[in-house]
Formats: sequence, C-alpha cells, structure tokens
Amino acid sequence: MTLTSMRALAAGLALAAAAAATPLAAQDSNTVTDTEWEAANDPFIWLEETRSDRALDWVRGENAKTEDALQTDPRFEELKAEALAIYNADDRVPGVSFTHYGLINFWQDADNPKGILRRTTMESWRTDEPEWETILDVDALAAAEDKEWVYRGMSCLPPDGTRCMVSLSDGGKDASIQREFDLETLSFVEGGFELPESQGGSSWLDQDTLLISRNFSEETTTESFYPLTTRVWKRGTSIDDAEEIFRGEKADVSAGAYLLRDGEAVIHGRMAYRGLSFHERAYYFEKDGEWLRLNIPEKANPYGIIDGQILFSTDVDWTRGEQTFPADAIVAADLEAWKADPNGAEMTLVWAPGERQTKRGGGSTKSSMYVNLLDNVRGKVLKFDYQDGEWVSEEIALPENATVGITTTSDETDEIMFAATDFLTPTRWFYAKDGVTLEQVKESPSRFEPEGMEIEQYEATSKDGTKIPYFIVKPKGMVMDGTTPTLLTGYGGFQVPRLPGYLGSTGKLWLERGGAYVLGNMRGGGEFGPEWHQTAIRENKQRTWDDFIAIAEDIQERGFTSAAHLGIQGGSQGGLLVGTAFTQRPDLFNAAIVQIPLFDMLRYHLIGRGASWIGEYGDPRIPEQKAWIDGYSPYQKLTEDQDFPRIYYVTSTADDRTHPSHGRKAAARMAANGQDYLYYEDMQGGHSGGVDNEQRAKLQAMQWVYLMQQLMDEPTPGEELERAAPTAN
Repeated sequence: MTLTSMRALAAGLALAAAAAATPLAAQDSNTVTDTEWEAANDPFIWLEETRSDRALDWVRGENAKTEDALQTDPRFEELKAEALAIYNADDRVPGVSFTHYGLINFWQDADNPKGILRRTTMESWRTDEPEWETILDVDALAAAEDKEWVYRGMSCLPPDGTRCMVSLSDGGKDASIQREFDLETLSFVEGGFELPESQGGSSWLDQDTLLISRNFSEETTTESFYPLTTRVWKRGTSIDDAEEIFRGEKADVSAGAYLLRDGEAVIHGRMAYRGLSFHERAYYFEKDGEWLRLNIPEKANPYGIIDGQILFSTDVDWTRGEQTFPADAIVAADLEAWKADPNGAEMTLVWAPGERQTKRGGGSTKSSMYVNLLDNVRGKVLKFDYQDGEWVSEEIALPENATVGITTTSDETDEIMFAATDFLTPTRWFYAKDGVTLEQVKESPSRFEPEGMEIEQYEATSKDGTKIPYFIVKPKGMVMDGTTPTLLTGYGGFQVPRLPGYLGSTGKLWLERGGAYVLGNMRGGGEFGPEWHQTAIRENKQRTWDDFIAIAEDIQERGFTSAAHLGIQGGSQGGLLVGTAFTQRPDLFNAAIVQIPLFDMLRYHLIGRGASWIGEYGDPRIPEQKAWIDGYSPYQKLTEDQDFPRIYYVTSTADDRTHPSHGRKAAARMAANGQDYLYYEDMQGGHSGGVDNEQRAKLQAMQWVYLMQQLMDEPTPGEELERAAPTAN
C-alpha cells in the first residue's frame, strides 16, 4: 500500500495517489444508503447522517459529557500544556524538500496555527536560524475567505516549477479544491486554473494544459466514490468541455491517467490504471493512439525511471518468459525497448528481498536510485546505478538498529537527505552532496528524558503458531509484577508497516510518568513484505486480531503488565483492530481508545467508500464472505450480556475517509446496553485529527487523562464492577 516517491513518476502518480492512496475513505454525501431491514434492526442508523440536526445534537451532548469526565481532571491542563509546548517549539527542525525554486518547508506554530509554506536556501537551512521567505500564508488566506483551510500540498510544472496547483481542504477533509499559483509573484493566478472540491488530482502537461481526475458527476465516479475518468483541460476553455482521454469502469475502486516522465522532465508517453480492487490494478500504456493493457501482475506497478531503464515493483511472483521474479522484487527493462514493445521487452532483476526483508519506498537523484528497506523491522537504504549493462548497489552508511528513511532528493543534482531515529533517540538528519558521503547536519531536540528507559524486542506466538514480533519501551529494571501501566498499539492492515519512531509527546506525557509502550507488528501490515500482508486479509483477517491478542497475552505472561493496567489504542484500520480485541477478549484490557474506526463491518460497504476496501476484508453482500466478517465485526459484538472495560471512542465530523458513524453507533449501542464508555467527536479536524496544534494538544491530553484514569489510578471499592448507563437518543 505504500507509494514510492520515485522522481520519474512523481507527477503522474499524483493522480493515482490522490485517487486511492489512503487505506480508508468515507463519503462526500451526508447520508448513507438505507434498507428496510437495516432500519428495522439498527436503531442507530440515523447517526450515519453526518450533519443532520439530530445527529449533531447527539454529538454535542456526548462531547460535553466526555469533556466533563476528562478536562476537569487536574492533570488535563498540565498534559495539554506539555503537548502544546512540543508541537509549537521554536527549536523543531524544519523538514525541507529540494525543489527547483528552493528548499520548501510547511510550518505550524502558535503564531501560524494553520501554517505557512516557506522557502530558504541550503546554506541558510544548515544554520541554527535559517532565513525564510513566505510563499503562502494559510492563516491569512483562511481569514480573508472565511474558510477553515488546511494545506494539502502543491504540484508544480517541471522542470522550472514556477506554476503550481495548490490543494486546500476545507476543515481537514480528504476532498480538496485546487488553485493555480505563481511562484514568481507568490500569488494565485487571476483567472487561472481552479478545480472545485473533489477527490482526485491534477498534473501538468504544459503551462497551459492539465490532466485532471475529478468527480465530475455520478457517471464519472466509481461505486467507491472515486474518480474514474481523466480529462485534458486547456487554459481558457470550460472544464465541462475538457477532452476525456481515459475511462475506467463503475465497479473499479478508482481509475486515471498520468504522464510517464523521466528525471529530466521528458515525457515518454501516457500511462493509465484501473483499480480493480484496493490491492489489484490494471495498467495501460498509450501506444499508437490506443490504450494497451500491460501484461504485468495485477499486484505489480511502475516504480520509476533511472539511467534509461524503466522499473517495476511486484508484490507477487512474476513469471516473464523463462524467468520468475520473486514477490517484492524490483525489475527493469530498457526504456526505449519497452516503449516499442511494452509486453515483449526483456526484463532484468534489480533487487530481491532476503529473509525478513522488504522495501518501503525510495527516491532518486539526478544519477542514482535509492531504495529504503526494512530488515527485521530495522531500516537500511541501498543506492542503485545501472552501469555497463548491470545493476550495482551499495548500502548507505546510516545508523544501525534504527528507523531510517529518505527525506528528500534533488532532481538536478546528486544531493539527498536521510533521517534516522528510534523510540528514544530524536531524529538525526544526514546530508550527502554526492549521494553517498554522509554529514550529520541537524538533530531534533529531546522532548523527554530517556535516561532509565530501554527498548527491547520480543515475539509472541499467535493462535496458529506464527511468531509475531513486538517492541516494548519500558523502565530499566522494571519490576515484573504486572503493575506497570502499559499502552499497546498497532495497525495490521493494507501492507502498512508500523515502525519505531521517536516518541516525543508520548515520552513526555506517558513514559516519564512511569508508563510503558508496546508496538505490535501483526500480520496484515507491511513489516515483512507482501506475504506478511496477504496472509492476513479477507477470509484470513482474523489472523491480524489473533496476533494482537497474542501480544497482549504475551506481555502479561512475561509480567510486563496485567489486564488491570493494559490499554490498547489504534486509529482507522487500527481502530477496527482495537474493536475486535476488546470485543473478543475484554478480559485482557482495562482501557481501549478506538480512533476514527471501522466498526460496523456488516455494513461498511454501504458507508461511504467502504466498497473500496473489499480487497482487504471481503464483501458482506456475498454469504460466504459475510460469514468471515460476521465472525469479528465489533459493532454486532456489543451485546448487553458482556462486561467491557470503559471504552473511549474518538472520531471527526469532517473525516471523509472513515465516516464518524462507525464510532457514533458503537457508543450509542453501549449506552443502550447500560455499558460505560466515552465518546468525543472532533468537529473541526479531518482523518488525522485536529487542524492546528492547539486542537491536537487538547485531543492528546484528553486521551492520556483517560489512560491514566483507567490504568494508573487506584479504583475505588467496587468500581471495577460498576458500569454507567448513559442515555441513548
């Protein structure tokens, strides 16, 4: 599921990424398809009406109760202040991207809550106090237009990069508008290109022409509510008259066309794709005015262009002629030979994974390709060059036993920057002018005291005997009596890896107060490559939940913690993970934070873009597949005869990726059952929560207060047996 950042296809992949890069999405409309059966059997279906008066009145009532329970706690203000100080700290290292027009950074702080887009030079950035030129002040723009604008990125015409399309989201939604911006005048172009709010994206063909993929109408939108067409829009013409050049099918997840560009911004043709499911795509190359479908696996995709070679990545074994390339490999063909005969050109192996290795994206400079690897959940970066008809590689000398990555690459030079971190070590930034010789140029300040803390890695044994790794960050010499308050988190879906990273606010607000932190690497994620993901999807999705439960059992058996002091947290697919865990094994936990979740899995295909995730979970409309899902769907497991811990649901009204009704309905059902819970809906932010640092700090503080109440505070006599009975509407 991870998209590469390869330079050669960056402009084209913007369309594909905008259409279907995120694992979970939600609807644009305010209501969800209803049926007589569902209405009769689900008394809370009305909470699927995103902004109805009745639903929002319920949300405000729930928010008030949760704020009373958490914000009145004497720890709340201190926690919020500590979090906000970290988020707004002036000494944060400003991450940058190499561009033709300077080093670009997007910055948010107390004075710029919505943020400013700014630029500097490499020489200035390396100093302690860089000099910045503001490109776009989002706060000023939002105030002038009375909008809750959230900056979503900028795509510029290569190679000069002076004309750009700026994406802005109203309130944090994934859907965004796009406006043409001039980087020479630092202003929006009067009468320039402007795209209305929609999913989808755009890419530049030339200064007067865009390729656009939008939800123009119901006929040009898939059943998953993504665009299925791409048009060529010429300056000075109506968008309604833009020529359609590619169309997918209604049943596709998404579809679109893009330009095949190399590192010199030379266009080598047009590519297109159809998302057959979330995990399978059909790719096309325009040849002689016709779209030729590429004879590549549906779980393979273009990866980039370097040194006159076009590269592909495959998530499954790929047999081409007499050669079979293994899953997760990178293969290449001569670009000109491939353009002449896309389905007949000879392919060669560039890289294949070793045991417990997988790639996770990459980048390229003017001369070389770089691939980021995971080796037993530790990071490495390899540099590749095509020399004298062969691929040669070398490992970049980055810190060992750390999470490392490529932060930015230059199209025009061999300059590249990397970052390295772990749970306890702030991010270090490395610069290589020649692409190889590293110089540490920045180090993020410490946000908590790591002295007395340690990182360890263990394995739990899942239900089927598979060994599941996890990390624990804990006090050195921790007494193994099960009393340490511990937070367990993870994701386990869509081939997304969860990796060690500096804990920052978690270290300050939780670890310094005596808590421990556990990160699980369950099947379904991307920590060990495509097979690690594919072995725990659809009919085998229960394996992900089993793995998570196995970790919870293992940390208790080892004495790290106990059920009374163990909490779990996850968002999006991770929210579903937490929901399955506490409904299947409520005896293992005393706290659960269910963030922006999927929860009603028997109905998820009807709620927003749920149809796009059938490749991961299955289709509830098919009896056999409904049986898989019915076995774990958390919403239906919230029965009144079960004793659950006090659950904390967190959603967002503006989230158009995971619809808030999943969390709303879960809370309402627990209320009707007389079971204890908290529900809070952020009425400003989108899928990521909080549009500014103030709101993010508030949400963080509320969650840590909840965990402290559940896992650190001594219960009053009999409290563990009591369940509150909030009133359902």
